[in-house]
Amino acid sequence: MPELLIELFSEEIPARMQQKAAEDLRQMVTNALVEAGLTYEGAQAHGGARRLVLSVEGLDAKAADVNEERKGPRVDAPQPAIDGFLKSTGLTLPQLKVQDDKKGQFYIAMIRKPGRGAPEIIAEVVPDTIRKFPWPKSMRWGSGTLRWVRPLHSIICTFDGEVVPFEIEGIRSGNVTRGHRFMGSQHIEVRRFEDYAQKLARAFVIVDAATRVETIRTEARNLAFAQGLELIEDEGLLKETAGLVEWPVVLMGQFDESFLAVPPEVIATSIKNHQKCFALRNAVTGKLANRYLLVSNLVAKDGGKTIIAGNNKVIAARLSDAKFFWDQDRKVRLEDWAKKLDAITFHAKLGNQGERVRHIASLAGEIAQLIKSDPKKAVDAALLAKADLVTGMVGEFPELQGLMGRYYALAEHIEAEVADAVRDHYKPVGPSDSIPSSPTGLALALADKIDTLVCFFAIAEEPTGSKDPYALRRAALGVIRQILESDLRLNLVDLLQAQYDRRNAGQFDPSLSPGGFRAKPVASTNLRLFNFFIERLKVYLRDKGARHDLIDAVIALGHQDDLVLIVNRVEALSRFLETDDGKNLLSGVKRASNILRIEEKKDGRSYDGDVNISQLIKGEEKALHTAITQAVGQARRALREEDFEGAMAAIARLRGPVDAFFEHVTVNDKDATFRENRLRLLNHIRAATAEVADFSRIEG
Repeated sequence: MPELLIELFSEEIPARMQQKAAEDLRQMVTNALVEAGLTYEGAQAHGGARRLVLSVEGLDAKAADVNEERKGPRVDAPQPAIDGFLKSTGLTLPQLKVQDDKKGQFYIAMIRKPGRGAPEIIAEVVPDTIRKFPWPKSMRWGSGTLRWVRPLHSIICTFDGEVVPFEIEGIRSGNVTRGHRFMGSQHIEVRRFEDYAQKLARAFVIVDAATRVETIRTEARNLAFAQGLELIEDEGLLKETAGLVEWPVVLMGQFDESFLAVPPEVIATSIKNHQKCFALRNAVTGKLANRYLLVSNLVAKDGGKTIIAGNNKVIAARLSDAKFFWDQDRKVRLEDWAKKLDAITFHAKLGNQGERVRHIASLAGEIAQLIKSDPKKAVDAALLAKADLVTGMVGEFPELQGLMGRYYALAEHIEAEVADAVRDHYKPVGPSDSIPSSPTGLALALADKIDTLVCFFAIAEEPTGSKDPYALRRAALGVIRQILESDLRLNLVDLLQAQYDRRNAGQFDPSLSPGGFRAKPVASTNLRLFNFFIERLKVYLRDKGARHDLIDAVIALGHQDDLVLIVNRVEALSRFLETDDGKNLLSGVKRASNILRIEEKKDGRSYDGDVNISQLIKGEEKALHTAITQAVGQARRALREEDFEGAMAAIARLRGPVDAFFEHVTVNDKDATFRENRLRLLNHIRAATAEVADFSRIEG
């Protein structure tokens, strides 16, 4: 089957853009081909330092013919109208069909349009794709108007081995590419992807990004192993370096051992950020080694000695800067660094970082008491948590915030649990990150995130659609994970209220705080924020495999702000509904609810009154009433002890009486008194099951 090969060759494409650009190229071209009537078997796209490549296999050589039916004028229309229609269709009158319509007889033209050849379509699709390509950033060069990420030099476009001719901004399509900038041929003729990839490999270019990644990974591990070292894996750096080179060559450099006095994370971050190098550790001790790995784009004649020497020199300078920051920062105590936070604005409407830290400290102490931790440790950790933001090291490497606070705290002989809490208070920073391991860390991390959420909701800066500039969804999910994974029994609404009140005492009152603001009313703010937590909880539980309808059924009961309790109810309800009793009871409750809804709507009233026992004349309705009374009492006792399985078991005992009631009792009795009493009994069924969940929200 014919194959389409496209290569867009340019100056160096930023590594962070390559993967998405390759996927955009694939989607834009294949979508356009399909819209034009061509089908294909498969497509693969590749991104590299200097080229985007697309291969579309099994592409039709020609689009299918199209039959178009076009309605014309009435048969008794004026002759000029008929002549105009004939002219537009290119047909003669005998070639038209006559079709009856409600409004009379009309001429119908059956027009057959032959499908266009693939080369003709491709010659339109590729230039259009290039002009509309969605680079995050692009540029113009020379006197042309074409925009590309970097100057575009050449275009390969072949179909079934032959060049598809077109021209864009003076660049003509062809079948010639270039190999490695320094080691490969600068004139390589290709026809299809197979010989394209093979010829480029001989010209020191690996087209496939995944192959470059694995080449770097394998060479790095082998080189480290040979020296008794281990590679500190960094998937992001692997992909980035694979995007910087076309022919990866891994080399090992080293730096002076004196730099190992600097925290290992600082060294690894410095050589990664500045030189895109990998850190290594001793395979036996696990400690950072004074060696590193770099990825060159060149097979050097001297074995890479010159390249290594150059990198050693640059890394020595970078690590000297890091050591300077490390030494200078430790000359100032953390509590003195923290005082400088008063001069750092947190948000124009929310005051400075110093004020924020003091509010977080108050909340952290309160949470520590609730979770049986040491309030003093939590407060001490909170007051130091943001201090490293104004240090030289964090100014150079913002990603080390929190971590450097821990190192500086330990250097001052501050208790390890407090120091660890300073490091961990940003946790979890993503779905794969762990939560703080200590109670002090938990209290501080919760306080930090709750304060952030309360503040931004108070000034109506909550997330909208896909926009979440303050990462509030992540903060809420972090609170949820910490509470659930640590099994913390917290009254979330009370905590939100307490922090709002604490903030509102000054920060939220425009008359008391310069640059303050008018916060939303407390009830409105906390209701919106709690609902936001509930929505995040639903997302979290759905990701864990929980049914969305069961979550809604439990949350619909209201008056629940204990997240652990909500989750336990959902899990118990899920297990209950997997049993035969659960499934059958759900069916019976839904039947009762449906009858009630219909009758209440018809009568214009509700049937929520007490059941008149004297009017229960059939054995089945008497048995059901007794069963409901017993089940409700048992369920409530179980719920008070948080025995959700027991509560479900109590409700499950209604299955038999409910089935018997519907089988032997007519609800809509001719006697209005009996009818009303039985409808109230149905309402009692609904109310009984509502002790554990709102069954009307459960599917099935």
